[in-house]
This record gives sequence, structure tokens and C-alpha cells, in this order.
Amino acid sequence: MATTGQQSRQGQQQQQNNTMEKRKPVFVKVDQLKPGTNGHTLIAKVLACNVVVQKDRAASRNLGQTRIAECLVGDETGTILFTARNDQVDLMKPGDTVIFRNAKIDMFKGSMRLAVDKWGCIELTNPANFVVKEDNNLSLVEYELVSVADE
Repeated sequence: MATTGQQSRQGQQQQQNNTMEKRKPVFVKVDQLKPGTNGHTLIAKVLACNVVVQKDRAASRNLGQTRIAECLVGDETGTILFTARNDQVDLMKPGDTVIFRNAKIDMFKGSMRLAVDKWGCIELTNPANFVVKEDNNLSLVEYELVSVADE
């Protein structure tokens, strides 16, 4: 017969085993993205990619250079601008299909930008068989911060 100490250890082991199981990703479409949200997984085609910042980091030789590119990506529901940083810029080639994992929505000058930080990743995948809906660019929609006063 197990003592209470052994039972609690067994219970902890079972909890650890249950938490180790990975959740299946829930893929979202571009038109479902909302300001200030995160944890998105989506498949999109790269339509265009323009480097907007490229400078050497003079302060430290180990860090290399800073590169930022704005890439237009989309699926069959719409398009959005993705802000690619450093090594991400190399992955974003027009015509490629990519999977964004744990992506978030940043706001830049009142409009949405898709971004992937150190907690997410970008993967190249097989070419998608959808036609991108280019007339629904979510980054062209301007949002305004409205504060509601307490009554």
C-alpha cells in the first residue's frame, strides 16, 4: 500500500506527463487577425518584400547588422504587412509559402503589422494551392485608440 507521500509523487508525475503533450496548432486566416492579439499560427504566401532598414551595428562586432523588411503576405481571405527582422528577411522571398507560428499583431502608426518574435518561428512549406485575396489588405485599416472615461 502506497503512503501519502508516494501517492502525491505519483500524482505529480501524472500531471507532468499530461502537461508534456503538445497542443495541436489552430490555424487562423488573415481576416481573423485583430489588433493586440498574439499566439497566431497561419499559412500565407509572400507577395512582396522590401527592406526598409539595413545598418551595421557599430557598438558590437558580434551582433552583425540590423535588417528590417516589410513583406506583404496573404491567404485566400486577405493580406497583411509582416515585419521581418534580421534572419527572417532571408526567408521571405516573393512566391514562397510560409507558416508563421506564435505570431502576434503589432500596431505601427495606427495600422496592424504581423510580427514573429523570439518565441515564434517561420517555416518554409510546400506551395499553397489558394489564390491570395489582394483587395483586402488589413494593414490599410487605421485604428484609433479610444479611452473610455469612468462614469
